[in-house]
Amino acid sequence: MLTKRIIPCLDVRNGRVVKGTKFTDIRDVDDPVVLAAFYAQAGADELVFYDITASSDEREIFLDIVKKTADTIDIPFTIGGGIRSLADFDRLMKAGADKVSINSPAVNDPQLIKEAALRYGSQCVVLSMDVKKNDKGRWDVYVKGGREYTGLDAIEWAKRGVALGAGEIVLNSIDTDGVKDGYALEITREISDSVRVPVIASGGAGNMEHFYEVLTDGKADAALSASVFHFGEIEIRKLKEYLKKKGVEVRL
Repeated sequence: MLTKRIIPCLDVRNGRVVKGTKFTDIRDVDDPVVLAAFYAQAGADELVFYDITASSDEREIFLDIVKKTADTIDIPFTIGGGIRSLADFDRLMKAGADKVSINSPAVNDPQLIKEAALRYGSQCVVLSMDVKKNDKGRWDVYVKGGREYTGLDAIEWAKRGVALGAGEIVLNSIDTDGVKDGYALEITREISDSVRVPVIASGGAGNMEHFYEVLTDGKADAALSASVFHFGEIEIRKLKEYLKKKGVEVRL
C-alpha cells in the first residue's frame, strides 16, 4: 500500500499567505516562508504554493519566496501561478522548487506539459485543475482562479494531461473550496480511476473524517488543505495518527 500524503496549501497574494471561500472573501494568514517552516516541523509531507493572482494580473512569479523556502525547509514543495513558459519552469527549478504546477498555461498551450516533461521529467510537472459541476452532472474545467470557463471536460482533460506527460494532478473543486463540508469525492474517484498518476484532492476539508473519506472512498493519493491547518483547527500529526488508526498508511 502506497503511503498517503498530507499537503498544506499556501495561497500567496502580494507576498502573504491568504485564504478565501470559493475563491472569494480573502483573509490574511501569515508570511509564506514562516508558515512553510512551521508546516515542515509539524509533519507535512509536502507543501504547495499558489500565487493566486499571478496569472490574472499577468505578473512574474515570486522567485524570492521560492529561494527563501528552499533554504528553509527540507520537504518537497510545488509552485504554481504565473508560469507561462519553459523559461519559467527553469527559473523555479533553479530557485529550489521540486515541482511546478500549471493550470491556465496548460489549457492555453497543452504542448507546454509535454515540453516540460521531456526537459525536467514527468515527476516535476503537476497539472492543476479547478473544476465545477455543471447542470448535466458533469465536471467542467475553469482557469484564472476559477473565473474563466474553458469548455473542457474534467475527466477528458485529466487523461490528456497525463498522456502529454503530467506526473501528478491536483484536483480542486471550486464548489467545495473553503466550505469545509468535505471533498468532492465523486470527481476525485472518477479521475483517480481514469489516470495512472497520483491525484491530490483539494477543496473542502473541514474535519479529520473528510481526509479519511477522500483518501479511501475518493481514491486520492494525497489530500491538500489550507484553512483547517492555517487556523489551527486540525494539527497535522494528530490527523496522521487518526488516519493510521483507521488503517490509512501515512508517514508519522
